[in-house]
Amino acid sequence: MKYLKVILLGLTLAIAGTSASAQVVKRDGKSRNDKKDDGSVKVTGRQQAFFEQNEPSEADLQWTKTVYRVLDLTKGKNPALYYPEEPNEDGQSMFFIIMRLLANNKISAYEYLDGREMFTDEYKIKVAEMLDRFHVLYSEAKGSTEKNPLYAIDDSDIPGNEILSYYIIEKWSFDTRSNKMRSRVEALCPVLHRQDEFGGEPIKFPMFWVKLNDIRPYIAQQFVFTDDDNNLMRYNLDDFFKLNMYQGDIYKVKNLRNQSLMQLYPDPQALKHAQDSIEERLHRFDKDLWAPSRQELQAQLDAKRKLEAEQNGETLEEETATDKKDDNKSVRKSSTKRGNKSNDNKKQAKKKSSKPKEVKSNQGATRSVRNRKR
Repeated sequence: MKYLKVILLGLTLAIAGTSASAQVVKRDGKSRNDKKDDGSVKVTGRQQAFFEQNEPSEADLQWTKTVYRVLDLTKGKNPALYYPEEPNEDGQSMFFIIMRLLANNKISAYEYLDGREMFTDEYKIKVAEMLDRFHVLYSEAKGSTEKNPLYAIDDSDIPGNEILSYYIIEKWSFDTRSNKMRSRVEALCPVLHRQDEFGGEPIKFPMFWVKLNDIRPYIAQQFVFTDDDNNLMRYNLDDFFKLNMYQGDIYKVKNLRNQSLMQLYPDPQALKHAQDSIEERLHRFDKDLWAPSRQELQAQLDAKRKLEAEQNGETLEEETATDKKDDNKSVRKSSTKRGNKSNDNKKQAKKKSSKPKEVKSNQGATRSVRNRKR
């Protein structure tokens, strides 16, 4: 009986231990399910510092220019920022990433001030007010406080299909340390294209500014298609801006009167000419500081000859043929001159060779005189 009681006691203890462990596992599983995945990526301070692009020192700067561009998401490679319209297995669009980061209070956004952008705490927007202004449905998420407000937004309520363009701020600078002109994107602004109740042309609503350095660690993990022929996603959204893969027209440069190019140049042709001249100056600024190489001078000369030939109605082949004839004549002249020089050298060599013979004859005369004395 004693052995039986011991066995029963051991069985009861074993059953109690298994049930307790089962309860612990069940609690852990319940707590994991309670943690809602917000879809955002955790970024450490070290990662943030790694992706930041710092400006060169003011002591090294010699020239700088601030340029505003508009990126049409229906042209060139810019659709990489628009698709997919809704999150899927390929990822999510640029605007979805920004909205998720704002809803989870991971980044800050700043007011759109139409050319007087100030990225300071004074001009930070309140996410709730921005969502109400643009009629985006939301609710407070769990764990939301006054100091750390969190919002839950359904994918269907995010107006990603209405973001058809972006404004970006480019900073071009030339510094003496690298002796090169460099450009970097400082901030971007999603532009909402929304029609009113009566239809017609959509009205553009710039929403807010976001500093690119703040979102770099997050967009660097989103790879995108940049070519329809190659479905391999080789570049991420950070590369898209870092490598200047976007295409955008200049609509403003920073100036004292804070006027856009359309205000300065109302005529469309004059506006296009101003945009092209600004682009050319930006890309040729550092090249104009140095003397051109021989190859560059030859290329400029060929281009000038081609342009003159087109204006005169001639072909470039005729010009090249005449140039070859002139070159052959110059070669012949140079060869004849070289031939004359060689003949002169031969004559001088003969004169020099005749002198040693006279020396030999003198030596023979001295020998004969010695023999006579003997």
